[in-house]
Amino acid sequence: MSSHGAPTVTVTATGARVAVIASLWHTEVMDGLIAGANQACAQAGAVATLIRVPGSFELPIVAKACAASLDYDVVVALGVVIRGGTPHFEYVCSATSHALAQVALDFLVPVGFGLLTCDTDAQALDRAGLPDSSESKGLEATQAALLTWLTLSGIAGEQTP
Repeated sequence: MSSHGAPTVTVTATGARVAVIASLWHTEVMDGLIAGANQACAQAGAVATLIRVPGSFELPIVAKACAASLDYDVVVALGVVIRGGTPHFEYVCSATSHALAQVALDFLVPVGFGLLTCDTDAQALDRAGLPDSSESKGLEATQAALLTWLTLSGIAGEQTP
């Protein structure tokens, strides 16, 4: 299981402004990922704004717009791509992953990586943070992005809110 060895973290990021960008595909999985992101924000004292996009491939351009706007301290990208019988899976996953990383590097804005890349629907549901799930990747991606924001704020000598 991919959560083996995961740290237990407590995040305090009071007032951090978080753009939660979420795909419209795979409603049940996305509902769980969004709930996890919202839970992480609430626990940390951060303020979340939900922005929906058509699919996972559209996550990077909206993440870039949010990072460039200076309206958000943190961006969290949530999506799910299920492997099918064509190379579509590899193209979407690779392009989206690289582009999200580039947004973070170009704008020095933490981008939480909540893109599930799964072989089956069952794998996605198990990572979605639903009552029967073993993992909550929406929560984990949001906590990681908030912790990165706190780290970057310290490096820049800023006082976090």
